[in-house]
Amino acid sequence: MANDVALDARPASAPPLDERSIYLRRLVVRALDGGARGHIGSSMSLIEIMRVLYDDILRFRADDPDWPERDRCILSKGHGCLAQYVMLAEKGFFPHDILDTFCRRDSILGGHPEAGKVPGIEASTGALGHGLPIGVGRAMGLRIKRSTARVYVITGDGEINEGSVWEAALSASKHRLANLTVMIDYNKVQSAGPTAEILDLEPLADKWRAFGFAVSEVDGHDIEALRRGLRPASPPADPPSLIICHTVKGKGLAFAENDANWHHKSSIKKDLVEQMYGALETR
Repeated sequence: MANDVALDARPASAPPLDERSIYLRRLVVRALDGGARGHIGSSMSLIEIMRVLYDDILRFRADDPDWPERDRCILSKGHGCLAQYVMLAEKGFFPHDILDTFCRRDSILGGHPEAGKVPGIEASTGALGHGLPIGVGRAMGLRIKRSTARVYVITGDGEINEGSVWEAALSASKHRLANLTVMIDYNKVQSAGPTAEILDLEPLADKWRAFGFAVSEVDGHDIEALRRGLRPASPPADPPSLIICHTVKGKGLAFAENDANWHHKSSIKKDLVEQMYGALETR
């Protein structure tokens, strides 16, 4: 019952997935096939968020990942890294065929992202609750340097059960980090079941407003809505920003959507790979 309430709280459904979103999901399946394991539902809910960031928002140089004026993108829910890996491959940080080595012993692409190992990864994440504290520190450092670069931190809804997230939020508000944007992948399902039943987050927007953030909500699979949310009419002049992205766990795989059983699979066989590819046939 609690899960039904949470799902009803989402904005109207986004338009059907377009060819690019389907293509990016097929790249995720390609990596899952190569590694024969991975976080399926957690990566699929992130695709449009990462797509809009890398296609339309972030400043970066793939041939110079440490360019000082780049925007910093920190995927705090590191288990969803496949969504970021496919975008890094798309933007030329590494060749697409590296995706085929996902989770292999000699690969740069592990089940959680590692800074210094994967070009374009800003922070090693996966121990949940660490990305926002790191992002706050980066945002403060950039401001001290008078840099115009911004910091974007993507968290999971289950992840924000962690107290370190809220400590970092207090610090971001205290220091008025206008160069910081936090995005929550609010798919409402975590590894053990519905977020609302495990530890309800609502009223989520009010909580972040109370912590001093400028808060907005979007359908996290609606490309145009995400673009509008990330490109305000004028840059925020004072408080840090928080965007609640209402998403669907496993989006694009009808048999896996809103199902905690698809949070992660430790063994992915060829028949499942074909099932996933079949669900993602261009419509």
